[in-house]
Amino acid sequence: MRLRESLGRGLTASGFTVDSVANGILACQHLDTYDYELIVLDLGLPGMDGLGVLRHIQARSSRPRVLVLSARDQLSDRIDALNRGADDYLVKPFSFDELVARLHALARRSKDAQTPQLAIGTLSLDPVTRTVHVQDEPVTLTPREFSLLELLMRHRGRAFSRSEILERLAGCESTASDRSVEVLVFGLRRKLEHAGIGELIHTRRGFGYLIPKG
Repeated sequence: MRLRESLGRGLTASGFTVDSVANGILACQHLDTYDYELIVLDLGLPGMDGLGVLRHIQARSSRPRVLVLSARDQLSDRIDALNRGADDYLVKPFSFDELVARLHALARRSKDAQTPQLAIGTLSLDPVTRTVHVQDEPVTLTPREFSLLELLMRHRGRAFSRSEILERLAGCESTASDRSVEVLVFGLRRKLEHAGIGELIHTRRGFGYLIPKG
């Protein structure tokens, strides 16, 4: 429990959006409810162990990258976890900085598997370098503004409610209010308009925010 809580605090401070659960059964429930890009998975989970969670992940059509944590340091244990679908394996005790570096590497691999760049007219967004440009001029965004813009650009034509945006950007256990999403959208719109991109993000009453297709 102490490790889970300290990792949650540390990863949040490092810029990750974090949900944490205490056992394998809850982990599978979260995986069936929410979309995740990266999973830090302890093999020694109660209820259902980490290998059981890996089997659950492999049965899904959408598979996040998985970094396994384990006290088992035998080569056979690593091979077993990798053969069952893990993308990386880190033995306890470990350096937190190394964990973060490995997660960033997995995130880059995940992004590389998707469209390298997103573009709408003169606006371009690079998910790998996390940069935004308008006519080759950089646009400085906060991490959450960038994540919101990427979400809306990647899913053009789909409206996201404020609660969905909170869930994706701040985690399902976030205590932030819907008002914070309004402030976030306002700030992003303002920066885009200043860069010459006006009326990109639309508000569809009763549904949420979207970037229309076409």
